[in-house]
Amino acid sequence: MPQAKYTEENIRSLDWKEHIRMRPGMYIGKLGDGSSPDDGIYILLKEVIDNCIDEFVMGAGKTIEIRIKEKEVRVRDFGRGIPLGKVVDVVSKMNTGGKYDSRAFKKSVGLNGVGTKAVNALSTYFKVESVRENKMKTAEFSLGELTANPDPEETTKRKGTKVTFIPDEGIFKHYKYRNEYVEKMLRNYVYLNPGLTIDFNGEKFHSENGLKDLLEDNMSQDDMLYPIIHLKGDDIEVGITHSRTQYSEEYHSFVNGQNTTQGGTHQAAFRESLVKTIREFYGKNYDASDVRKSIVSAISIKVMEPVFESQTKTKLGSTEMGGGLPTVRTYINDFVKTQLDNFLHKNPQVAEKIQKKIQQAEKERKELSGIRKLARERAKKASLHNKKLRDCRVHLGDTKNERSLETTLFITEGDSASGSITKSRDVNTQAVFSLKGKPLNSYGLTKKIVYENEEFNLLQAALNIEDSLEDLRYNNIVIATDADVDGMHIRLLLITFFLQFFPELIKEGHLYILQTPLFRVRNKKETIYCYSEEERVNAIEKLKPKPEITRFKGLGEISPDEFKHFIGEDIRLDPVMLDKAMSIDELLSFYMGKNTPDRQEFIINNLKVELDKVED
Repeated sequence: MPQAKYTEENIRSLDWKEHIRMRPGMYIGKLGDGSSPDDGIYILLKEVIDNCIDEFVMGAGKTIEIRIKEKEVRVRDFGRGIPLGKVVDVVSKMNTGGKYDSRAFKKSVGLNGVGTKAVNALSTYFKVESVRENKMKTAEFSLGELTANPDPEETTKRKGTKVTFIPDEGIFKHYKYRNEYVEKMLRNYVYLNPGLTIDFNGEKFHSENGLKDLLEDNMSQDDMLYPIIHLKGDDIEVGITHSRTQYSEEYHSFVNGQNTTQGGTHQAAFRESLVKTIREFYGKNYDASDVRKSIVSAISIKVMEPVFESQTKTKLGSTEMGGGLPTVRTYINDFVKTQLDNFLHKNPQVAEKIQKKIQQAEKERKELSGIRKLARERAKKASLHNKKLRDCRVHLGDTKNERSLETTLFITEGDSASGSITKSRDVNTQAVFSLKGKPLNSYGLTKKIVYENEEFNLLQAALNIEDSLEDLRYNNIVIATDADVDGMHIRLLLITFFLQFFPELIKEGHLYILQTPLFRVRNKKETIYCYSEEERVNAIEKLKPKPEITRFKGLGEISPDEFKHFIGEDIRLDPVMLDKAMSIDELLSFYMGKNTPDRQEFIINNLKVELDKVED
């Protein structure tokens, strides 16, 4: 075999924008099209907002204005404004920014000198405007290249910074911003910064009570076992309650304003300190799972120069608080032990409700202990020789866990569909779980059924979500069923299962429906896959004259060679989202309860809408 040449010509240095564009995942995590809350277009938005938040934290500017119209994003703060002589450098030179000066930004949230550079390099259009001292400096870029750099001008505009950008569709294919994800991000910002107002497309977000507001907005009053315990310190804030109906634990954790969706050292310390404090208060060595069962809580801490386990900062790796404070673990333990213990002594009625909840959890656990043990053994045995789960290399040890955000579990029906997906998937990050027929309708059933039903037991084991989401094995859970009546029914039954026993999976944006094409329209030169009747008509118009048209009746009819197009870069996912107007109990009762006149009317009206679409 001839040896490849290795000379000076093989050595190449990339400038900052080339490196970001060649390796975007290093800077913003996964790319995506906006169907997932951790897709890159939201990280771009977050990086710009983080700079505005830093201004608010420093006491400069109480309002942030955000406008998103189709592909264009505008973010305006009323802070101090970027020093005019450094406007271009701040958005286009790596390792340039005010956050290296600890006097100015002691506990900032933005990437040190990287955030806006990544936005700039990954946008087809990027404009920055800074106003201070009655002067305005602007600069415009395209894909990181400076295209306009006029001198500062006199202005009467309020001081602050405005950034406008359009993400590059060459990188973020078929993307669109979903208001639900943007609004959740903005709500988190105002919860963590009481007094801040964010104006998004005319709707204002504001919070006065921090994490207390977060929990109240995410739960119905009827589901709260007791009013939220709200504890605050200099660098820590905690909110705690228990759900009456939810089985597993639910945590909202933050570090320096960053939503650490994968937890980390602070969340682990918080879970540990809760158990320790409760045991000491009641003088009983309760099992940790009983103490934490059904808990819904939030924790926010501020750390000097935090270390995260990924560039997108979803998991805290720091063990030190910094600034002369003890370790993260010790700091949180001391705070919770003192403050929660004091609260429980002063509020005996709440303390009594918590103890009864723990005792109830203990009773249920003991009743289920034999079933759970058998279920775990069955799941372990099945994982060794059963083909229900075809895992990915991230979990088999062949790929680094830094790709965990990309992991996906497809839940499929039937051997042919699961076979096609299995053969066409990315074996590094995509796994397949095969259903055997229709799942059980779990509405109104207890957690016992999860262990007794083989499908549910194995699915729970595959996801590793028995007690909490902290060790969730797949970031994306995708229901992949046929687009027919049976397929729709299976989707509904699976969504019911997750809502009934693991609602936080949906709340945290992990559950999706796979969209697969209904038609294939092709001629000798080109093939177009169509996901709707409208797309089919457009494709026929484009591929004149008389192209070949195929109607896919089920996933099993799509060959593996074709399927790889639908679960690769061009994958189309519809996120499963909760309607904030209805509680989970109301939602399940309406759709899966008795056949009420209201539901009959809903089905008839929506069926008419769908029929009208087909006729059009």
